[in-house]
Amino acid sequence: MATIGVFIETDGGNVKDSNFGVLTAARGSGDNTIVAMMLDGSADSARQSLGAYGVQTILQVSVPGDDPAARPELQALALAAAVENQGLDALLGLASARGRDIFARLAAIMDLPLASDCLAVDMAARTVKKSHFSGKTFATIRMTGTPMLCTIRPNAIEAQQAPAEPTVSTFAAAVTDPGRLAVVDVAKAPAGNIDLTEAAVIVTGGRPMASADNYKILEACAELLGGAVGASRAAVDAGFAPHSMQVGQTGKTVSPRLYIACGLSGSVQHFAGMKTSKVIVAINTDKDAPIFEKCDYGIIGDLFEVVPVLTEVLKEQL
Repeated sequence: MATIGVFIETDGGNVKDSNFGVLTAARGSGDNTIVAMMLDGSADSARQSLGAYGVQTILQVSVPGDDPAARPELQALALAAAVENQGLDALLGLASARGRDIFARLAAIMDLPLASDCLAVDMAARTVKKSHFSGKTFATIRMTGTPMLCTIRPNAIEAQQAPAEPTVSTFAAAVTDPGRLAVVDVAKAPAGNIDLTEAAVIVTGGRPMASADNYKILEACAELLGGAVGASRAAVDAGFAPHSMQVGQTGKTVSPRLYIACGLSGSVQHFAGMKTSKVIVAINTDKDAPIFEKCDYGIIGDLFEVVPVLTEVLKEQL
């Protein structure tokens, strides 16, 4: 049995759903003790949601006389002190923008190896699975550092509940901010927009979308599914969508439960960014499009006819 820490990310004080897959990975076969580590002061309000996924202890980490909220270096130092204090065998987190930043700093502070953007973790064998060469091959890597540090791609591991009654404890980290870096402003996406890398459902449009305005068709469908809208590189290069929506080798790598590809040919570069999706649905007028060899379900048809029908059916069902 091992003691595994999980760095919990929140959004507006609420625990992100993508944390639950990481907690599932941390539990392993169910023998591990799970410590959820939080930096934002919302430990008490997170008891119910974290307890549903097997967390036994929620550790609220703070820095006396300072607020680490806008200071990444201070956050990493405080988390490193907490990891040492708890005697953790491993610390897992999300391979999100914040997770990648903090875990890289942690690895440097603690002089430990880091496995980032993992697709699977075997806590007993201390191995991780990673995608390489644009998803053409996978590697199983054995981690020798203690504690083991790794981040997991959002939604790569299916979350499974394991109810527990967590206790909340606190840890005051005796660390000092180096003062070299501070976040002075954050440009957030419009309210209601879901981060592509953490979305459970993604509806993506390619070059056939023809204009930015036509993406409203995909937005209407994605909203009913509680998902996000993506774009191919061709659509972004054509000016139909911003780069923040781009999925693929030169865009964002995603692992949603459902990926609906609208008007996408299925290029190697695009497929590299979404091949770990659990279910792929392709809509294309070209019956010979490569995407049909890579999808779970294919619809040969015009996306401007198929997507609105799908949206209407969803309205009736939901």
